[in-house]
Amino acid sequence: MSTPAPFKLTRIASLKTVADFRHHIAALGLHLPCEDGIASGKDSPLAQAIPGLTVNGKHIGNRWAIHPMEGWDATTTGGATDEVRRRWQRFGESGAKVIYGGEAMAVRPDGRANPNQLIITEENQRDLAEIREILVKAHRERYGSADDLIIGFQLTHSGRFCKPTDKKRMEPRVAFRHPILDRKFNVTSDTQVFTDAEIEELIQCYIRAAKIARDVGADFVDLKHCHGYLLHEFLGAHTRPGKFGGSFENRTRILREIIAGIRASGNPIDIGVRLSAFDFVPFKPDPTRAEPGKLGPGVPEDFSHCLPYRYGFGVNASNPVEYDLSETFQFAELCAQLGVKILNLSAGSPYYNPHIQRPAAYPPSDGYQPAHDPLIDVARQINVVRQVKERLAKAQCSMPNAQCPIVIGTAYSYLQEYLPHVAQYAVRNGWTDMVGLGRMVLSYPEMLADATTKGALTPKLICRTFSDCTTAPRNGIISGCYPLDDHYKARPEFQQLKAVKKATGV
Repeated sequence: MSTPAPFKLTRIASLKTVADFRHHIAALGLHLPCEDGIASGKDSPLAQAIPGLTVNGKHIGNRWAIHPMEGWDATTTGGATDEVRRRWQRFGESGAKVIYGGEAMAVRPDGRANPNQLIITEENQRDLAEIREILVKAHRERYGSADDLIIGFQLTHSGRFCKPTDKKRMEPRVAFRHPILDRKFNVTSDTQVFTDAEIEELIQCYIRAAKIARDVGADFVDLKHCHGYLLHEFLGAHTRPGKFGGSFENRTRILREIIAGIRASGNPIDIGVRLSAFDFVPFKPDPTRAEPGKLGPGVPEDFSHCLPYRYGFGVNASNPVEYDLSETFQFAELCAQLGVKILNLSAGSPYYNPHIQRPAAYPPSDGYQPAHDPLIDVARQINVVRQVKERLAKAQCSMPNAQCPIVIGTAYSYLQEYLPHVAQYAVRNGWTDMVGLGRMVLSYPEMLADATTKGALTPKLICRTFSDCTTAPRNGIISGCYPLDDHYKARPEFQQLKAVKKATGV
């Protein structure tokens, strides 16, 4: 395996004009078109409603969505706190017409990724109804109406990444034994692998959670199949025996049984799926190229002992640092056949290959420095979304009783000043139906509202991908935008985070 050549990062903020940005994109050899200016008012493609398909009987009023943004700041019993309420209020103020999940909600306590994650249970039903109402009220007060606002709850089990009782102690449950990830996440015994009977019980937890979501007013539930969490891991369970592993039919059985169970219960709630469309092998920092006091650039873990690579989804089994979308296309078509209304596409995992999932200039404390320009990773995701959407459109002819889901694209935050320019092109030219924003909204929730009403942004609020929102929870600290949000700058955790960053070389 060759060592990547060193490179000097060009900061997005240093590119002062669209021409500069285009020149840099061309120098990288990327296909990432953008428009000349930020369109506003009725001329903005991002401000257009989505025709045709409805969610919970509502048309979606514009073309941007807020991704699930956890704060690791709920109560230890999974209820809301003032920090959670503030975040959901800001989601409402953002102007986005799809709140895609709000934040990940564990379907049972042992499935939490941290001891302060929201849990969607009857005991927390009142809190969940409250934060939804806070969001709706904020949106209505700012924009006049919430009739075209769609709110989903993201249902999850964290699987390999479970930390339900202690912020620093892994308590993983997995779909299969992984030759690289097991040692990283403390999987030491086959008893940590879910049995088929345990998965049948878990499916019932998802069905009960979907009922709670419906009861408190959610328009849809997201069945989380991304980022290495449990249902995503099952999509890569090629080596697992039994009814939930091996064949594509078996590896998607959980999705089909959850949806069938929701419908059999009489629950009419709509369904979304957030999917990691492709994966790579785990990466690690290269210690041989680390600068003093800094993490090394990312390089793949040695995978020579596990070829063909049968431990991921949407990955080239012969060369697992490349994607293979054959099963991704198949999964997207399955979602259409199952009546899934929204397909939200991401990639990889923030836990073991964050550069392909959340391109950034600065790494989280458990990550690595970029080995190449992060725009390469942005372009990869945007172009994969385009390919999936094109495939769904072609497949529609052979699925007369199915309707293509709304497609949401990801990985736009790193574009910074040029996010609206690229997003406009992608929506206008049918590369995606909607653009999803995640960490960007922690510092600047109204970014695309400003773009579509003013035709301009406020540069001092733009996320520069410092990754503090990830470094903080990785070290037991609540998440938020510490560099740009005065609310977090004033908290005592601000100093804790500075100490962590100094100690870990980020």
